[in-house]
Amino acid sequence: MIRAARFAVGRLTCWTLEGGVQRLDGGAMFGVVPKPLWSRRATPDERNRIPLALRCLLVEHPDGLVLVDTGLGNKESEKFRDIYGVENAGSTGPTALEDALHEAGHSAAEVKWAINTHLHFDHAGGNTFRDDGGNTALAFPNATYVVQKGELDFASHRNERTAASYLPPNFAPVAAATRFRLVIGEVPVLPGIHVIPTPGHVPFHQSVLVTSGGEAACFLAALVPTAAHLPAPWIMGYDLEPLVTLETKKRLLTRAAREHWQLIFEHDPVIARARLAEDAEHGYVPEPVDMVRVGA
Repeated sequence: MIRAARFAVGRLTCWTLEGGVQRLDGGAMFGVVPKPLWSRRATPDERNRIPLALRCLLVEHPDGLVLVDTGLGNKESEKFRDIYGVENAGSTGPTALEDALHEAGHSAAEVKWAINTHLHFDHAGGNTFRDDGGNTALAFPNATYVVQKGELDFASHRNERTAASYLPPNFAPVAAATRFRLVIGEVPVLPGIHVIPTPGHVPFHQSVLVTSGGEAACFLAALVPTAAHLPAPWIMGYDLEPLVTLETKKRLLTRAAREHWQLIFEHDPVIARARLAEDAEHGYVPEPVDMVRVGA
């Protein structure tokens, strides 16, 4: 499959990078939405899991390469990979994300900024990698990693609900190396690259807005993981604060429709990018601008 797809946001060249696939329980992915409804949009396997992309965003910025989210990485056990249906092995590097970077004409060493929307294993697992000797190292040795300060604090104080998603080897080595830039609220990381707090999935989740030449694209991450989650009440069971997610979604999607943003879906196995249209019955619906096939 093609792992890197190029597109433009004004004067900025951007890429969606396909970092592999995972499979999560369909009921958990759609929360209170009944299976007869969600299964029309996402066909489950015999273990009730649906395929989900591990999609990242790369921006060729004048100040250096910007990578948004880092995939799942290569550090987990075979048991873990079986439970979550992970397929992300690389042929030119540790994971498929390195393959995608190579296909886009770049390498991990060129990445100057690695923005984590949050620190769950499927979004920040690729921050680090395990080498042939079993040692954990930074996957992007020349990068500054960017995350909300509150998110690093939240991830570092795990409880029974959050421990399965926040795995310290994905972020503790970055903190130990003092390579995190910790931000608070909506801030510009670079000109034209803004992080926007989008809480609900976790309290300090952020999305990333790319703007240039009057155009905009937003990497939604877990706020709207797939295009099927565009309806306001279609919220994951994984979200810690679903009512906060509801309000955040309505606010952000209203702005996205008004300002004609491109939306990038991190987990949708078919729709990588779309714009929004309004439907009298269903509210916002996607108008795809880039289709892929992940985990078929």
